[in-house]
Amino acid sequence: MNDGQDKTTHFGFQTVEEGAKAGMVHGVFSRVASKYDIMNDLMSVGIHRLWKDSMMDWLAPRPGQRLLDVAGGTGDVAFRFLKRAPGATATVCDMTEPMLIEGQKRAEAEDMADRLSWVVGDAMALPFEDNSFDVYTISFGIRNVTRIPDALREAYRVLRPGGRLMVLEFSQIPNDMLQWLYDRYSFNVIPVMGQIVANDRDSYQYLVESIRKFPNQDTFAAMIREAGFANVKYRNLTLGIAALHSGWKI
Repeated sequence: MNDGQDKTTHFGFQTVEEGAKAGMVHGVFSRVASKYDIMNDLMSVGIHRLWKDSMMDWLAPRPGQRLLDVAGGTGDVAFRFLKRAPGATATVCDMTEPMLIEGQKRAEAEDMADRLSWVVGDAMALPFEDNSFDVYTISFGIRNVTRIPDALREAYRVLRPGGRLMVLEFSQIPNDMLQWLYDRYSFNVIPVMGQIVANDRDSYQYLVESIRKFPNQDTFAAMIREAGFANVKYRNLTLGIAALHSGWKI
């Protein structure tokens, strides 16, 4: 009988035991937590903020909705959601407690404390009841999950009927030359930047490699459908460097 201990997965370009990946990812984000927001601005030249605003534009938050933001880290998406939806509430769930601690230090967290909660949890086994949320978001986090189909099934489980999934993730540029140029930047600049700013080259090397291992837009859309979601669509952002995926629990 196979207990899953001999299964392997990828950690960036490394092949590792499936059971070891979550701890390795936890180590990466624990190390970079204090510099995470600064590095996001530097790596993307601030464009990640526009991507998250585009996410909110398509999501169109409504008053009174209940959001679950998984791998929510320092709260960027939850803060944006609450600003647009009076009376809404948000739960930020992340497996890495140091990321949540950094989020709670932000001024927005104090201003929105009565509508915001922070929970340590695993995307593959969420600590929430079935049919609990109106919206599930995950931004730049699902590629780090050990078993992506499990995370998508959990998203489906915790959403109420009529609820919406939205995923913002790095993706693949549908142009070989532009992808080659972007790869040169990613592999040659971002790890060096991580060493200079966060004193951690290896973590940012992993983050770059994890982007290249993530499925392309059509493949990931098929995975969302397989998890049970309907009306699955995606939009490319900045030529496909990132993509927004949307699906509904009907």
